[in-house]
Amino acid sequence: MMNAIAFLGNSTMRPSKCILRAFTRLSPSRDTAFQPHPSRFINQTNNNPNPYRITKPRYAAPFCTNRPSSVTTQVASDARNLSASTTCTKDPTLDHMIAKKGLNVKPLTVERLEEDEKDEEVVNGDVRNIDRDGLESVRRKEIEEEAWRLLRQAVVTYCDSPVGTMAANDPTDSTPLNYDQVFVRDFVPSALAFLMKGESEIVRNFLLYTLQLQSWEKTVDCYSPGQGLMPASFKVRTSPLEEDKFEEVLDPDFGESAIGRVAPVDSGLWWIILLRAYGKITGDYSLQERVDVQTGIKMIANLCLADGFDMFPTLLVTDGSCMIDRRMGIHGHPLEIQALFYSALRSSREMITINDSSKNLVRTINNRLSAISFHIRENYWVDKGKINEIYRYKTEEYSTDATNKFNIYPDQVSPWLMDWIPESHRCGFLVGNLQPAHMDFRFFTLGNLWSIVSSLGTPRQNQAILNLIEEKWDDLIGHMPLKICFPALESSEWHIITGSDPKNTPWSYHNGGSWPTLLWQFTLACIKMGRPELAEKAVALAEKRLQADRWPEYYDTRYGKFIGKKSRLYQTWTIAGFLTAKQLLQNPEMASSLFWEEDLELLETCVCVLTKSGRKSCSRAAAKSQILI
Repeated sequence: MMNAIAFLGNSTMRPSKCILRAFTRLSPSRDTAFQPHPSRFINQTNNNPNPYRITKPRYAAPFCTNRPSSVTTQVASDARNLSASTTCTKDPTLDHMIAKKGLNVKPLTVERLEEDEKDEEVVNGDVRNIDRDGLESVRRKEIEEEAWRLLRQAVVTYCDSPVGTMAANDPTDSTPLNYDQVFVRDFVPSALAFLMKGESEIVRNFLLYTLQLQSWEKTVDCYSPGQGLMPASFKVRTSPLEEDKFEEVLDPDFGESAIGRVAPVDSGLWWIILLRAYGKITGDYSLQERVDVQTGIKMIANLCLADGFDMFPTLLVTDGSCMIDRRMGIHGHPLEIQALFYSALRSSREMITINDSSKNLVRTINNRLSAISFHIRENYWVDKGKINEIYRYKTEEYSTDATNKFNIYPDQVSPWLMDWIPESHRCGFLVGNLQPAHMDFRFFTLGNLWSIVSSLGTPRQNQAILNLIEEKWDDLIGHMPLKICFPALESSEWHIITGSDPKNTPWSYHNGGSWPTLLWQFTLACIKMGRPELAEKAVALAEKRLQADRWPEYYDTRYGKFIGKKSRLYQTWTIAGFLTAKQLLQNPEMASSLFWEEDLELLETCVCVLTKSGRKSCSRAAAKSQILI
């Protein structure tokens, strides 16, 4: 019995197999450390430094040329002259190495004792009684410590400054493809974890360097996409120079190298959302007030708000342009993009400096916000009553007051949905997509969660989404939170919609796989709606397996029992999503910096002004009536 828990006094640290792929340099001149920006929520003490702070290798002192101390702030007309081709030239005598070793804590295992036996620990030969709660607390602390160590090992540096975290840091992976790059969407949970820890330098650097990349010329097959597009990812590369020197260069991917050559629509939206979070958590609003940053916000907003042929206020995108970056039948107006679009517009409205050059843009943003909120709340929402209404729809209606405005055919209401939707009117969700003659009834988790976070849904709808998740816990949470979508495409649907994608087989990857990184969005939504116990339950479930399973990217099967067949291990946003969820639960007051409350002014604005042309006016009262719980 004593041997079963003797680890408490004799635990050891084993060398890690994880590889830190960020470049490090050696020099006998100085010792630099990763300096945090003080968080408004955390008391910093110089006498007791954070033992988990990112620390650069000792004696690191590169010899850099042409390296600006900061991104030059210019007037708006010159702001786009910023370049990410900053080089960091090294002396040939300096060793260029990759740190391959770290510490890997062996997972604690506790032998279950009989009820009549007492738990004991051995410390220097002394036997003491302890309770099981104490053992569990030790185990949870160890998991968090390992997660922080792995997250710090994934940090990527550029010219001796931390600029992000690589997507995965699996030492057994001989073909990382682009998983050794810094992805914009993947870095968001890492950034939030660092910000809530009081370490902001890496986030500030990331925001500024990706802003520089925005100005790069992007060309795919002789065609250049619109200005303002943010890269999906970037990589720090080294290239030799004359006299045995070398330089570091940021190499971005705007989709020209991506599988399917799809532009990352969500990258710019996440960048704006993260910029707002940086200011809210640190209290440092000087970054978003810079001329070059203001220009970047406006370029992204103008790109998203550009006029087109679409009749809807939602953003029209191709398949694979967001987290689901492979063919999954989400082309059109997917909910995930609309929720992020809505959040980015609300963030932009908060951060844009109002002047003569920006007032028209702000007015356009307000109009679009009003239209999107009405459109999503009215047309994307389904519960049992709404599904029954759609099931009885008349089709081919030609009038301005048609009930079936999008000509949805009743046969689209699948039998699985009629069986799956709860009887209670207290449960419902926002459908995954809506366009003419097509309503995608699949439950997409990220889109629904971010609709709660951004208040794209009404308070009543937001509560109903969480009620549905609780009611359908086995389907949406299962053995590992959370399903990316439900249900999976199978049989002929899988063949036709995915093109027989071997990675998106039923209940795998984006086709119904379980993604632990979604924990932080789920936790944020639960805290906002006053339901933290749901998040605690999901985090505890993930905590039982993630460390032992080596932090996988995703899990397979209907209930998430098995590690994904092609899942990368030591996936950074799995680690960061877990840490961010834990931090939010430990400090729920910080969640208010990351979500948006209901904006009542939006419901007072009708942007269509149809009555002036003799058309029937919008029923804004329908949207306003849903505010009351």
